[in-house]
Amino acid sequence: MGRNASMNGNTGLLERPLDRLTATAREIRDRSVGSRVTYSPKVFLPLTTLCRDRCGYCTFATAPGAVESPYMSPDQVVELAERGARAGCHEALFTLGERPELRYPAAREWLAEHGYGSTVEYLAAMCRLVLSETGLLPHANAGALDADELAMLRPVTASQGMMLESLRDDLAAHRGAPDKDPERRLATLEDAGQLAIPFTTGILVGIGETAADRLAGLEAIAAAHRRYGHVQEVIVQNFLPKAGTAMRDAPACPRDEFLRTIALARLVLPAEIHVQAPPNLSDELGSMLHAGIDDWGGVSPVTRDHVNPERPWPELEHLRSVTEAAGHTLAPRLTIYPEYARDPQRWLDPDLRFPVLDRSDAEALARDDAGIHLPERYTEARNAGTGAEVELSGRRSTAWYAGADRATPVLLPGTPRATGAVGEVLAGARAGQELGESEIVTLFAARGPEVAAVAELADELRVAAVGDTVTYVRNRNINYTNVCTFKCRFCGFSKGPLSLNLRGSPYLLSLDDIAGRASEAAELGATEVCLQGGIHPEFDGDFYLDVIRAVREAAPGLHIHGFTALEVTEGARRLGEPLADYLTRLRDAGLSSLPGTAAEILDDDIRAIICPDKITTDQWLDAHRTAHDVGLASNITIMFGTVEDPRHWARHLLRTRALQRQTGGFTEFVPLPFVHMAAPLYLKQAARRGPTWREVILMHAIARIVYHGHLDNIQASWVKLGTTGAAQLLAAGVNDMGGTLMDENISRAAGASHGQTLDEDHLAALVSNMGRTLHRRTTLYAASRASVG
Repeated sequence: MGRNASMNGNTGLLERPLDRLTATAREIRDRSVGSRVTYSPKVFLPLTTLCRDRCGYCTFATAPGAVESPYMSPDQVVELAERGARAGCHEALFTLGERPELRYPAAREWLAEHGYGSTVEYLAAMCRLVLSETGLLPHANAGALDADELAMLRPVTASQGMMLESLRDDLAAHRGAPDKDPERRLATLEDAGQLAIPFTTGILVGIGETAADRLAGLEAIAAAHRRYGHVQEVIVQNFLPKAGTAMRDAPACPRDEFLRTIALARLVLPAEIHVQAPPNLSDELGSMLHAGIDDWGGVSPVTRDHVNPERPWPELEHLRSVTEAAGHTLAPRLTIYPEYARDPQRWLDPDLRFPVLDRSDAEALARDDAGIHLPERYTEARNAGTGAEVELSGRRSTAWYAGADRATPVLLPGTPRATGAVGEVLAGARAGQELGESEIVTLFAARGPEVAAVAELADELRVAAVGDTVTYVRNRNINYTNVCTFKCRFCGFSKGPLSLNLRGSPYLLSLDDIAGRASEAAELGATEVCLQGGIHPEFDGDFYLDVIRAVREAAPGLHIHGFTALEVTEGARRLGEPLADYLTRLRDAGLSSLPGTAAEILDDDIRAIICPDKITTDQWLDAHRTAHDVGLASNITIMFGTVEDPRHWARHLLRTRALQRQTGGFTEFVPLPFVHMAAPLYLKQAARRGPTWREVILMHAIARIVYHGHLDNIQASWVKLGTTGAAQLLAAGVNDMGGTLMDENISRAAGASHGQTLDEDHLAALVSNMGRTLHRRTTLYAASRASVG
């Protein structure tokens, strides 16, 4: 007999009118996830269509005589997975029949011939192969498995799944299907929780069960999740009859019963569980959103739905338009949801932690830059000037990354629209409200037309602050040494005793070399020299004074913009001198301003990971406060896209805004996207591939909003973004393109491929195409006498 008694007193929900039920479901959904609706771009890999079960509704399962081979070969698996990778997928969904070797001699013989003891053992091998060859994250949908089988798959899958379907044990649909025994499937759900496997499950609606049966199934899932916290999503799937099956003449699931069950799932399940409905099994996508779903499940641009081959996937743009028309935004996700990806020590085998991180954005959703995301492999670097340049081997990713030589995605100009939380924050900012941490984090979650809305406000504020002028400075970088006693894990430039061979040869420029480069810069029309380098073990604080004097003597008219907060703090420490006194001596020798680098992320939890022996957040802020107090201007930077999330970005912006309110000494804000290619943190598989382009746009735009009234200049780093990428940011609140940067080596040492000197004519053309006017400036934003019109 079926289980149809409510375990948690929810039977009253079965009598509630549909409109009230869906209204409550939407409220719960919106409180939990806001306006975001997710989907997983995936490729379906039907490893075997043989199955020992004979379900009355299934067209997936076939007999050995109907297929060329009982299983896909490894070559076929990789070829199909590669097609998915080339189409921008992030997930490899393995679908297969349950235990065919127990029914068919052909399956047993094939497995034995290829050295496998079971279908699950072969599945584990293919998951590992796909992961290593393509970087796609495997999800195994292998049915009712025992604990040892789940454990076998855990090291090679980012998530696993099994539809509970129904707890009734007398359904005609499941006659002849021993693996659909409710107790067996509940045991799998329980074992997955004990093994800390991020798990997908769900129920079928309309296969002969009652509303009370559905409620009982949902309550059983909720109970298992409350014990282990492992159920990341629940699929509510409507039955559709299929030709050639035992249930071909059965009625389709009634529309209202389907929508009622979606709403019921949202009410019965804990709010953190995501509720999904397949978008290809219904013609009324908007009604499913109205009933409370927050996820569309897997959508494949490459393969059909092998379980429902007669129902094609909706085009992604159609799915996006339906989602946005209902007041939501669409975002790609990984097969593992963010709540689980952010706690990898608990939910992921060590071998899966970097593959998940490598495909993640700052919110632990899927990277949304178009293109292929393949695993990157490197050969030794060659020296490039005074830095190093990496070489990739094997197949190349085609998605945009900071420092890459491919064009940025075009997100701006777009059609701005923002409702919900993002719209509320933007409305408050327009009304003059100052943003706090939660509001900033909300804006960083913007997707789709919300990104254009954030950029639109930023550009309005840019016009109010500085008008339509775009500025730049003609300058030269002098990176006087790449030898450093500090061990910043993101830095591909410094050369120390533990450095990797990708960092080039150690060097230290002489004072004559530095003076010569400064003199040459002045002859080429530069107005600024930017001095930065590693913290050489032989330096004392007087080295920096000697450098200033050498530059001042060689090129008296150059503005000396030099020495990070780390350098001046360390110089003062090595001399045993108060920082204020030391900075005063540097100023008197000719130093005019400090760069904001060494800020990275001004949050000590993140600094402990990316630069554990560097100055703290408070020390960086104190160095710049002291510099401002003695009359030295400086700027603000942020290096983003390693391991941090939007909360840390918000805190960085707020801490620097607070200091600017006190001193007024900052001249500009410069976001610096993490260039990952040769960075030790990435090569050691402990960081993301830098920010996505959407995150880059938002960083510049949100900074304009946060700093409005306190800091007028937002700069785009063309070295890391390319000039065309930087030009797109002119529509997102940016008014400055930085410097011409002759001999920039730090970004190139991390793998950036952009040129070392800005082509000013090219820049003028880009700015003109945006309807703006280019002007050359000084370091402190005075107009240059030789300004470009």
